Parts: sequence; structure tokens; C-alpha cells
Amino acid sequence: MVQLQKVHGSQNQFFLLDQTSLQKALSTNELVSLAQQLTNPQNGLLGGADGLLVVSASQHPQVRGRMQVINSDGTFAAMCGNGLRTVGRYLAEKYGETDFKVETPQADLQVSCQSDWAPQVKAISVEISPVSFQDTALPFANLGGPKLVNQFVPAFADELKFSAVAVPNPHLISIVSHDVLTSNLLEKLGTRLNQPNAYFPDGVNVSFAQVVNSRHLFVRTFERGVGFTNACGTGMSAASLIFAVTNPQAAAFEQILTVANPGGFVQTKVHQTHASYWIELIGNATITHYLEVDEAELHQSQPDFDRFEVTSTSEDAAYRDFIAQHTV
Repeated sequence: MVQLQKVHGSQNQFFLLDQTSLQKALSTNELVSLAQQLTNPQNGLLGGADGLLVVSASQHPQVRGRMQVINSDGTFAAMCGNGLRTVGRYLAEKYGETDFKVETPQADLQVSCQSDWAPQVKAISVEISPVSFQDTALPFANLGGPKLVNQFVPAFADELKFSAVAVPNPHLISIVSHDVLTSNLLEKLGTRLNQPNAYFPDGVNVSFAQVVNSRHLFVRTFERGVGFTNACGTGMSAASLIFAVTNPQAAAFEQILTVANPGGFVQTKVHQTHASYWIELIGNATITHYLEVDEAELHQSQPDFDRFEVTSTSEDAAYRDFIAQHTV
């Protein structure tokens, strides 16, 4: 039997599979098929999820493991901050370590265990990098130059300024009012820019951020390959960076920011060294279910979810109680 987990960071939900626990690792095609079927909200397992996190061995020195992220539509993400926290917890518990690096497609990123936020609410800090504002890193075109930082883009929306940044996932960020945040503009723009368009040929994550005060943001993200999620770790990190860069009066660098989202909240800290940046993302890493199944079932083109033995935990209830008591 093989054990999988269902996990979440800020209610951004995933299934987690450790390939090193298998006698025969799943092929890329098998992983994509499994991800699409597990995460399907209509007929997937446990109501579906936003993606599949795949843990495998890393050949990089002093790195504890490798993470791949497969979105619900079968595409691969360059990074996932919420997912990395849950993978970080998994590897920390597997190896009994509290500080280490995890290989991602773009970089080896630091993971650190933090003090529990509450009983059964595990907290993990992860590094979000590399950061680039260059058009080739996202990529984007037809936006008036090689960078887009706090500029009006009439083709996207009247009277809103936008910034584009790769962290390394591509993000389009706008600081908006509460009325704009709660309108249908984000859904319209996110849908448009993740279909064939003249600006972002590979699509883009689109986030609207409302400034509550100089240490508190609220961020909502339309995620590439997923749509609306309860939270997007790289989206909250990118929004924190854009807030710090475009609002120098807020003195937001090297300060803890609280970033609320529909799934709860996280903390971020934006770091600057000369002209380079990286973001620290701190938040929960919650296990909601353990799943056991015969390995052969995972290799089937259509796994029978009735064959999965599911055991729920009390961690999600503890997380929800914590969030309810600490509304920000």
C-alpha cells in the first residue's frame, strides 16, 4: 500500500504524492492523468483540489527533495508557495529536520519550520524566488516596454495601474479599492489573459490587492491553470513585493506583512539586496486526510477512487477555528 496526503496552505488544496515511496515511479503522462482525475471537483476524490504535488529525490547537494506542481488542468506550474509549505512540512517530518532546501524547477528554495500558530496548526516559512520584472521572464509583449511597474494599461482596465513580475510564476498585480476587488473585473481579466491574447502568450496569474493599512493587505487571485483559488502563495508574495516597491512611504521592506485571502491569511516579508528581491512566505501547512491505496491503482488510466482508504484528521477544524479567532 502507498500513502498519499490531502493538504492545504490557506485552503489552497492539493494531493501530495511521494514518488520515492513507489516501487515504480509514475511517468509524466501518468502523473498528469492522475492529477486531472484526483482534482476534478465533480468526480474527483474528496471534492477535488487545486493540484497535485509530486515529491521526488533531488540530485542537488544539500537539498532534501524535489517538488513538482501539476495544476488541475494538467499543466505544470513553475512554483507554488502554498504547496511548497506543505511539501516542506512533509519532508521535515520524513527526515526529522527543521531547515533545509527543496528543489523546484527554477531554484533550490529554503524551507524552515516555525513555531505552531496554534495546536494542530503547523506553520512553515518558505523562500519565494527568483524575482524578475523583465518581459522575457514572464513573458509578456505589447505593453510599452521591457518592464511594467505601476503603469496604466487601458487595454486591461480604465484607471487601474498594473505591475508584472515573475516570482518565478508570472503575475499581473493591481492595487485596487474594495469595490474593484469585489467586482467581476478580476474574473473577466483573468479569463481573458489566460486565453489566446496579444499580451501574455503563456497566460498569467492575475491578482487584485486591497491595502487595508501599511502592514495589512487583502489579495484575491485568478490563477493560471486553475481559476479562482482560496489563496495563491506566489500571488500574495508578488502583491507584497509590488506594494513595497510602489509605496516607499509605507516602509514595507524587511517588515512582517499580514496578507489576508479568502482561505485565511499568511505573513510575508519582502527582502531587498541592492537591485534584487526575494520574499519570505509564512503560513499554515495542514494535512486534512491520509489516503492509502495499492500502488497498482495509481498506474491505472482511470483509478477507482472507491479503492482508496481515506482517514481524516482534525487539523482542518483546528485551522478553521484558529482563523475564525484571528480574523484580520
